[in-house]
Amino acid sequence: MLFNSLTFIVFFTVVLALHYTVRSWGVQKFILLAASYIFYAAWNPPFVILLWISTLVDWYVAKALDQKKAPVKRKFLLTISLAANLGLLGFFKYGEFILDNFIKLMHLAGIPFEAAAPNIILPVGISFYTFQTLSYTLDVYFKKTQRCQSFLDFALYVTFFPQLVAGPIVRATDFLPQCLKPRRATRDQFGWGLYFITLGLFQKVVLADGLLSSASDSIFNHKDGAIYFVDAWLGLLAFSAQIFCDFAGYSTCAIGVALCLGFILPDNFRSPYAAVGFSDFWRRWHISLSSWLRDYLYIPLGGNRTGTLRTLFNLMFTMFLGGLWHGASWTFVAWGLLHGIYLITEHLLREFVPKMQWVGTMLGRFVLGQLTFIMVSLAWVFFRSADFSSAWNLLRSLFDYSGSGAQLLSSLDIAQVVIVITGLLASHWYLHEKRLEHAMQDLPAWWVVTVWTTMLFGLILMQGGGNAFIYFQF
Repeated sequence: MLFNSLTFIVFFTVVLALHYTVRSWGVQKFILLAASYIFYAAWNPPFVILLWISTLVDWYVAKALDQKKAPVKRKFLLTISLAANLGLLGFFKYGEFILDNFIKLMHLAGIPFEAAAPNIILPVGISFYTFQTLSYTLDVYFKKTQRCQSFLDFALYVTFFPQLVAGPIVRATDFLPQCLKPRRATRDQFGWGLYFITLGLFQKVVLADGLLSSASDSIFNHKDGAIYFVDAWLGLLAFSAQIFCDFAGYSTCAIGVALCLGFILPDNFRSPYAAVGFSDFWRRWHISLSSWLRDYLYIPLGGNRTGTLRTLFNLMFTMFLGGLWHGASWTFVAWGLLHGIYLITEHLLREFVPKMQWVGTMLGRFVLGQLTFIMVSLAWVFFRSADFSSAWNLLRSLFDYSGSGAQLLSSLDIAQVVIVITGLLASHWYLHEKRLEHAMQDLPAWWVVTVWTTMLFGLILMQGGGNAFIYFQF
C-alpha cells in the first residue's frame, strides 16, 4: 500500500476515524496493530508471518534476558535472536546473491556446478524491521533499556505502519514510552502532520517521479556507448536529487502520518546536501540507519578508540556492511566501500594535515560543502547502475570533455533538472542548522499557506503513476 495512492488515503481516513472515536487506549493500540498488519499484508499477505516470527522471537528472548544473569546464558539468548533475525534477512535478501557468487566461484575453479534458480521474493521492508527489532534485543542485552512489559506495545513497536517498510528505523527507547498513555494529536501536531504528508508526497510525486525521473532514467538506462558529458552530469545530478526526494519524501510522510496519530518519529534527514564533509553527510543522511550502524557496529568494534589503523578498518567495515544492507549486489558494496574511502581520507586529513584558516570561513565551508555534494553524487553512480559495466561507462562519460557522446536529454529535461537541483541545494543550505518546522514558523502565515497550496496544486496536476518508493527494495 503506497502513501501516494487512493487506497492509502481511504485506509488512513478509516484509521484516523477509529483512533479518535474509540476511547479505550488498549483498544486504540489494538486497532493500530491490526491496521499495521493490514497495511503490510496489502503487499503480500504470507509475509506477515515473518513479522510474527521477529516479534515473537525478540519478545521471548528479551523476556529471558531479563531473567537470566549468567553471561553464558545471556550470550546464548542473544545468539538466538541474531540467528533468527539475520537468518531470515540473509535467506530472503541475500540467498540468490550468495548462490550466484558460489556458482561463479565454482566455474572459476573449473567445476561445472549449476543449481536451479530459487526465485526468492524479497519481503518489503525486511531490512528496516529486522534492524528495528534487533536494536531492542541488543539494548536489553546491554542493559541500555528495560524489557517491555506489554506484548501489545511491543508488537505495535515492531509493526507500526507509518515507518514499517522504509523507516525511519525507530529505537524502542523512543517509541515504547509513547505507548504508556493515550496518544492524541494536538491541533498544531495534526496540522504539522498534514503539512509533512503533503510535503513528502510533493517530494515523491512531483519532484522525484514527475520532474527528475525522466532525466535520471535516460542516462542510467543508456547501454549504447558514451554519453555527452553535460547530459551525463545532469542525469547524475537528477538522480542525486531524485533519491533524496524519494526517500526523504517517504520519511517525511511517515513522520506526518504518525504525528496525526499523536506519535513522534525521529528525523531521518537534515539537509544532507549541505553537509560539510562525509562524516557530516552521514550525520544528516538516513540518520536512523547511520546511527544504528554507529551504535551497534562501529562503536562495539572499537570505534576510534583503538588507534588509527583499527579506526580505519572499523570505518571501512561499517561502510562495507552499510553498502551490503542496501542491496544484494556488488555495485552496492562498491558504493559502501567508496564512502568508506571518503571517510578514511577525511579522518587522515583531519589527523595529519594542519587545519587551514579558510576552512572555517563561510566561503570555505561552502566550497567544501559543494565538493562533498559532488563526491557523494559520484558515489551514486554505483548505487544506481545496474552493473559495473554501466557504472564505468557513465564515469567515463562524466569526464570525457571531447564533446562526443550521445545527447539524451531534451531541453525540458535539462530545465527541470537545473531548477530542481538549484532549489534543492538552496533549501538545504538555508535549513543547514534549522529544523523545517522552526524555519516555517519564522515565515509569515500567508507564505506558509502559499507554499502549501502550491504543493497541493502540484500534486493535483501530477497525480503520479503510483510508483513505489525506491527504498522499498531494501
